[in-house]
Amino acid sequence: MASSAESAAASGMRKAPSLEWRWVSTEEDDDEDRGGRGGAAAVGAVGRGGSFESEDEEDAEDEEEREGKKRLIRTVPSVDWFDVEGNEVSVGQQVEDTEFDFGRTMFLALQTLAVVFGDIGIGPLYTFDVMFNKYPIQGEEDVLGALSLVLYTLILMPLVKYVLVVLWANDDGEGGIFALYSLICRNAKVSLIPNQVHSEKRMSSFRLKLPTPELERSIKVKEKLESSLLLKKLLLGLVLFGTSMFISNGVITPAMSVLSAVSGLKVGIHNTSQDVVVMISVALLVILFSVQRYATSKVGFALGPSLLVWFCCLGGIGIYNLSLFGPTAFKAFNPLYIIYYFGRNPFQAWLSLGGCLLCATGSEAIFSNLCHFPVRYVQYMFVLLVLPCLVLAYLGQAAFLIANPKSSEQVFFSSIPIGVFWPVFLVANLAALIASRTMTVAIFQCLKQSIALGCFPRLKIVHTSRKFMAKIYIPVVNWLLLLSCLGFIVLFRSIYDVGNAYAIAELGVMIMATVYVTIIMLLIWESNIVKVLSFVITFLFLELIFFSSALSSVGDGGWALLIFASVLFMIMFIWNYGSKLKYDSEVKQKLSKDLMRKLGPNLGTIRAPGLGLVCSDIVKGVPAIFGHFLTSLPAIHSIIVFVCIRNVPVPVVPQSERFLFQRVCSRGYHMFRCIARYGYKDKKQEHHSVFECLLIEGLEKFIQREAVELSLQSEDDVDSDEEPPTPVKIITAPNGSLYSLDVPLLADYAPSTEVIPEASCSTPQHDPVLDYAQNLELELAFIKQSKQSGAVYLIDSPIIKARKDSWFFKKLMINYFFAFLRNNCRRAIMLMSIPHSNMMQVRMTSYV
Repeated sequence: MASSAESAAASGMRKAPSLEWRWVSTEEDDDEDRGGRGGAAAVGAVGRGGSFESEDEEDAEDEEEREGKKRLIRTVPSVDWFDVEGNEVSVGQQVEDTEFDFGRTMFLALQTLAVVFGDIGIGPLYTFDVMFNKYPIQGEEDVLGALSLVLYTLILMPLVKYVLVVLWANDDGEGGIFALYSLICRNAKVSLIPNQVHSEKRMSSFRLKLPTPELERSIKVKEKLESSLLLKKLLLGLVLFGTSMFISNGVITPAMSVLSAVSGLKVGIHNTSQDVVVMISVALLVILFSVQRYATSKVGFALGPSLLVWFCCLGGIGIYNLSLFGPTAFKAFNPLYIIYYFGRNPFQAWLSLGGCLLCATGSEAIFSNLCHFPVRYVQYMFVLLVLPCLVLAYLGQAAFLIANPKSSEQVFFSSIPIGVFWPVFLVANLAALIASRTMTVAIFQCLKQSIALGCFPRLKIVHTSRKFMAKIYIPVVNWLLLLSCLGFIVLFRSIYDVGNAYAIAELGVMIMATVYVTIIMLLIWESNIVKVLSFVITFLFLELIFFSSALSSVGDGGWALLIFASVLFMIMFIWNYGSKLKYDSEVKQKLSKDLMRKLGPNLGTIRAPGLGLVCSDIVKGVPAIFGHFLTSLPAIHSIIVFVCIRNVPVPVVPQSERFLFQRVCSRGYHMFRCIARYGYKDKKQEHHSVFECLLIEGLEKFIQREAVELSLQSEDDVDSDEEPPTPVKIITAPNGSLYSLDVPLLADYAPSTEVIPEASCSTPQHDPVLDYAQNLELELAFIKQSKQSGAVYLIDSPIIKARKDSWFFKKLMINYFFAFLRNNCRRAIMLMSIPHSNMMQVRMTSYV
């Protein structure tokens, strides 16, 4: 990197707030008061793109949090390279538009309709059909009561809960159940995802506001979550359950949408049988999922106008029916009709609640697909266009039902004027396909987040757009969704049974969102307790009532969805459970530094020119597989880098913060540890040559910063951490050049037949700063030469088995299910298309 000042000026770098909150004991606070600002001038570990916190410091912090009286104070962080450069957040030059850009606004508005509101916009096709299948119409008050339920459900769930509250709980623009979980994990140590490091908190993406001293309630919530293993497991279990229900919702949505839209044929052509409807629905779904990859990037630009036409049709048909049958339906805004509705037939009214919720399906998709658009655009589009059109549609259908109480099937298509029936029918089918695509895209985003956070087996992810990183396509998931949708249609064949399963899936996701947003309100937003209680009591109470009604129809179709969701939950649970056991086993088996010191800088073998990248999942220590390489290979590379690819719970990790480095043992060993960090929106399909270049660049910057740090120390401290000088072994490389571990780059000097004495490795008696500057140049040149010699990936592919004394279910999960998932998923390092000639895999059996 060039001068930091120049790069900062060139890219518009901005510093994040330098004040941070941390727990200190009373004694430490006193010491800091006495020490003043002097400690802030100390230079610590090398920073961003640089080093880790030392293990001793991390252990000390953990011990400090457990002992003594603590209080939260605001402090100025120590001025070290990590904090200084970690606070520099690259922000592009933001120029506020002084003029209103009509074209850009309309473009975003149409895209918001297609991507965000496709699912909720097709509720009028089936809501009243499913409701009155459980509650037959006996009079005008029944219609008004059902309409009042629909109107207030539409206002409370999508509008108040999601559009006005939940959308603000996004994780740097990312929505979905996993985004809520990662947001909580970033503000409290509640994550059970393995191989996280403390240094990740210092990335610019991690800098969120922590609890303030004035709000002790927020601090107590944080302490309770961090200290309770049960709560941590519960949070993880809930996010897995919510994800499984959301994916199940994505399976039901295409089946319900397309089946209900095609059922309009029965109104247009009276002799149409249900078999014909099912066959046409199957054909449309096969076409939809076949072009899904292209629809994600190209066809999606044409869907916005189609949804605009659809919402205009909803509003126009509603106005037509109100003008034709009278404004009686407006009485439903009086909530007393809900009481009358339950008073006339309480049990059937309760059963119809599951159908009533169908008007709010797609609410979670609004949040999950948020990554494409600003929150304000989504809110404005819902309030100004989507909600009024939906309200008019339901009012018009209710007016039609009051005048035609016997026409409780296919209410929407029956209420369409005859002259425009077929155009509206075509638009309705197109809207149903768009709604199906909306949920499929949301599932792709959700699964990408869960894969990145280690809660789902790794799958192939295709980025369909070079410009928009959020546009992705997962082939395996796409075809599994198609098979599942076809299975539901063929199995049930009716929108009534499919609708029962639809309500269960939607409510499962809504309940999980309510729980997580409540925690965010307490922990992060620090909201007033009255607001928090009002939110959680109101929505959790309503959702549990709706959920009880939906569960009453398990025998009518909900059972298939619950089985599907259970299978998904077990896959995610087994993967997370097995991955954690595997990681814990690798940590216990890692090699000690004492063993490395005993082996000496040559590691008990020959060091050949080249770069060896030892890939492992552990972030600290030397992996056990490295010992196997030392005993099995005739030579080991001159530079060893232990690489761990980490998925961190932030959407994007800046490229400048991608790598963390740390030396392993002393400088003479030429061994480093590297963590490559990726957010769940980052694209990981880098070519191996690109990855190597970025890693080498980061390693060189780390060494340069380390040189600056050591040059600032006193002469006595320069070599205080160095090992005693060891004898040098001169090696002749295959190309004829000479190589020595402690005196790098002998190949750059003229070859000499003289024997270099051991004393030549000792530090000359000159100015230590100048000596270190010379060593820095030699080490950088040595790295360059090793890069030219080529890189080899030493990959650990362990076989995980449960111990013989383990209980039966553990053996079943680890030896069979987890092994099957590992053998059929992708490894993170494999996404780089590494040639077989540059890769060496070793299998070792680990018992957990």
